[in-house]
Amino acid sequence: MIVMLTTYWPHILAVLSVALGVPAAIHAAMTKDEVRSALGWVGIILLSPVLGALLYAIAGINRIRRSSIEQQRSQFRERGPDAMGQFDVSAAVISDRFGQRFGAMKMLGDRVSRHRMCTGNSITLLEGGDAAYAAMLQEIASASRAILLETYIFDRDDIGLRFADALIAAVKRGVAVRVLIDAVGARYSVPSIVGHLEDGGVTVKVFNGNIIMGLRLPYANLRTHRKILIVDGAVAFTGGMNIRSGFTSEFAGDARARDTHFRVSGPVVADLFQVASEDWQFSSREPLRDEAWRISPVAQQKPAMLMRAVPSGPDRANESNHKMMMGAFSIARRNIRIMSPYFLPDRELIGALVTAAMRGVEVDIIVPAVNNLLLVDRAMTAQFDQTLKGGCRIWRATGAFNHSKLMTVDDRWAYVGSSNLDPRSLRLNFEIDLEVLDAGFASAVGQRIQATMKQAWPVTLADLRAKPFATRLINKIFWLGSPYL
Repeated sequence: MIVMLTTYWPHILAVLSVALGVPAAIHAAMTKDEVRSALGWVGIILLSPVLGALLYAIAGINRIRRSSIEQQRSQFRERGPDAMGQFDVSAAVISDRFGQRFGAMKMLGDRVSRHRMCTGNSITLLEGGDAAYAAMLQEIASASRAILLETYIFDRDDIGLRFADALIAAVKRGVAVRVLIDAVGARYSVPSIVGHLEDGGVTVKVFNGNIIMGLRLPYANLRTHRKILIVDGAVAFTGGMNIRSGFTSEFAGDARARDTHFRVSGPVVADLFQVASEDWQFSSREPLRDEAWRISPVAQQKPAMLMRAVPSGPDRANESNHKMMMGAFSIARRNIRIMSPYFLPDRELIGALVTAAMRGVEVDIIVPAVNNLLLVDRAMTAQFDQTLKGGCRIWRATGAFNHSKLMTVDDRWAYVGSSNLDPRSLRLNFEIDLEVLDAGFASAVGQRIQATMKQAWPVTLADLRAKPFATRLINKIFWLGSPYL
């Protein structure tokens, strides 16, 4: 056998290259939606015999399995009649109140998201972990029926244990509690918080994986990045904040990371619950349909904000967040303000931002000066010139790392939630965002962005070009791998 391998290894390698490479190349060409992605994978497969096909099987699988994910999740759709339908608003009402362009955005949202824009809502901005965690723990402590929590990261640290103990206490007083943590996010702490929750009687699952046996490779890139807490079917929390001590001044002091979270009430809570409950049923096969999970949001009278839940992910909601942003950038007349920790938009979004800037719209993009993901920071630095050349402005926010994901258009329309402007959030992750059409709220979010911008320094083309060639080259290399960072 050894003699045969030694003698015929070139022939064996050639056969393997053809046997593995041809099907992989055909699959890439037939299944990729973007010609650049298809061409890139075919090139890797052909230029790297055997290795390229194996790399495609691992790294390319996140797109191959979209149809499979859809088939598994589709059985949990269409949960029955919409009891909150009475709060839906029409495009005509929005056009009369905000103008025809926002009526057009409403129509776009109706086609992109399976959730309607509704009135009767209220939203409170919670700045920083101290405020957000305190509000969330207060609601958990007062829960009488049910708590549903879905999150990306749930660390086993001081804050994580505080949340876990509050959830355990809720179980002991008879509250139905379900916790869903992403399989990748659950590994941020060793040991995981999952064991502590289970020992306390909390029913907990991980999304798309198994903590002990390891990730399921075909789905390793398909993560739930959503952060949703529903208490007694009446109050919800969502936004960008994971559960970690590093976001609090109590445990991290002045070095705490910054973030923004939101407390929500009103009919939109029903839509947030539907998103989280579908994810729970997908992971556990348990439908949340008994009386404990009754949805009973109280409609707000004044001020009654117009809001919509926008889930996105590699299933039927694929690229919903991308389409909503494209639409919003196209209707902007005065300003677009964006705050994101990871800014790696694709050519379509860059084109939309640059086109808006060329129309005279002020486009300001704020990213952290200090990032928690160095490779991502290098990749997005390599791409800054594409946006700056078109007249957009980019700012590096000083101080501690800011994880907030905030966006406003013309101080009327706001988009907040879990989505970053990077390939993972826009095409791979399961995300949840809120579209809010309200001048008061959009102004408040815009003021928060502007306050950060005042403490930031501008990124210029001259500064980027002044960097050493080796630095710029390394940044470009990381940029080439940005879809999987």
